[in-house]
Amino acid sequence: MPLTICIIDDDLVSQFATRYCVQQFFKDFDIVTCDSGEEGLSFCSQYFEENNKLPDIIFLDLVMAGIDGWTFLELLKQQHRNKKLPKVYVLSAFAKSSDREIAKAHPLISGYFDKPLSRIHLQGIFVNEK
Repeated sequence: MPLTICIIDDDLVSQFATRYCVQQFFKDFDIVTCDSGEEGLSFCSQYFEENNKLPDIIFLDLVMAGIDGWTFLELLKQQHRNKKLPKVYVLSAFAKSSDREIAKAHPLISGYFDKPLSRIHLQGIFVNEK
């Protein structure tokens, strides 16, 4: 069964780079891109209604207009309480060093990477997902 991967990033270049990197590494997946935290929450809710589960993996930017990455995480947790949440990997420029420290300690974040995503980053993620 293919993995469902959701990329949530308001930067189209970053979306493309992340999608391309994942496609080059791992072939058995469905990728959905969302341009905002709001769109990401909507997708997750719709996906759950249709599949009775959330996406397997979310690549999440932290700095977005509207609902930022931190707010997205809290709303995802609230909206899908008592459900198996996806593995969330933060992709960020980490302009603020405090964001990196918060990401390290956040219970919903499985990992964090500086943009752009690379094959080396994906090795650690997908080795256990296949």
